[in-house]
Amino acid sequence: MATNIITPEDLQAFKVELLEAIEKLLSQRQAGPVQRWLKSPQVRRLLNLSPGTLQNLRINGTLPFSKIGGVIFYDYEDIERILQERKRNTESSLTENQLRRT
Repeated sequence: MATNIITPEDLQAFKVELLEAIEKLLSQRQAGPVQRWLKSPQVRRLLNLSPGTLQNLRINGTLPFSKIGGVIFYDYEDIERILQERKRNTESSLTENQLRRT
């Protein structure tokens, strides 16, 4: 049985190859386009919503959508905008709750 001896130079070469491969993977991942239009199942997973809740958001006009054929699409930017508009500061919410109790 033959024995392979690994030298410090071999380890250094392996390290360089590994770092180059990781950098390549990361650059490919970052360069990928962000999906702008999402289908209902993707939005439900993203926001952890039931199908009925998502339908209610469509019906009451909270969440804009586009329908092509029978497929409903949601703009990712609309979802982000709505979340930002409805974001609450926990300190102000706490103060409001304390004021209601007194």
